Amino acid sequence: MTLLELRGISREVLLPDETVLTILSGVDLDLAPGEHVSIVGRSGSGKSTLLNLLGLLDTPTAGSYVLDGEPTDQLSARRRSRLRGEVFGFVFQQFNLLPRRTAVENVAAPLLYARGRDYLRRRRTAREMLERVGLGARADQVPERLSGGEQQRVAIARALVRSPRVVLADEPTGALDVETGAQVMGLLAQAAADNGAALVTITHDLSVAALAGRRYRLDHGVLSPLVADSALGAVTADRGTA
Repeated sequence: MTLLELRGISREVLLPDETVLTILSGVDLDLAPGEHVSIVGRSGSGKSTLLNLLGLLDTPTAGSYVLDGEPTDQLSARRRSRLRGEVFGFVFQQFNLLPRRTAVENVAAPLLYARGRDYLRRRRTAREMLERVGLGARADQVPERLSGGEQQRVAIARALVRSPRVVLADEPTGALDVETGAQVMGLLAQAAADNGAALVTITHDLSVAALAGRRYRLDHGVLSPLVADSALGAVTADRGTA
């Protein structure tokens, strides 16, 4: 069963001097429920643009994107927004936590758009999710009182709190040291697996990419299977995103 399917996806932008910048070119990608896919590339390769397209935060210039059997080019803005909240969980490199809100309030934030029982139980559900990522005792702390690894755990809990079908992680270890990054990545992969969610990891780091069942390279907007680590050359030294 295919959860999402991209065929011939391209993304172009018109620059002020009237030239066209091609960010993505002819991207094909399938994702099944429960799969873990990694996409590796240098700064400027189009990684973050691809993630935004997958998460319905952006639209392609050409090509087709079918999500759970539904062509996304026919979706209304309201339908896109609803699917974004129901289907996807986002984990960002810089965490994007609300600075004046506690960990439990940050995790509960996506449930403010839930209905009925899910809305009424939002704080309890958020606390349960924080327990799952090992932060039950830190639930009432604001982000500035948490370490980088703890903040990323909060971000993971927030991404998973609505039981998304797809988790999109943009450089999830980019702001962390190697040891903490490895711990966080293991937690993210395990938590996604426990939820039965597909996981797409956008990264520059081959050690992070190696955790995925399928690995791809994005180079100058072209997506291709990652056959060998040597194919990327110095990409591991580049921590930027596009």
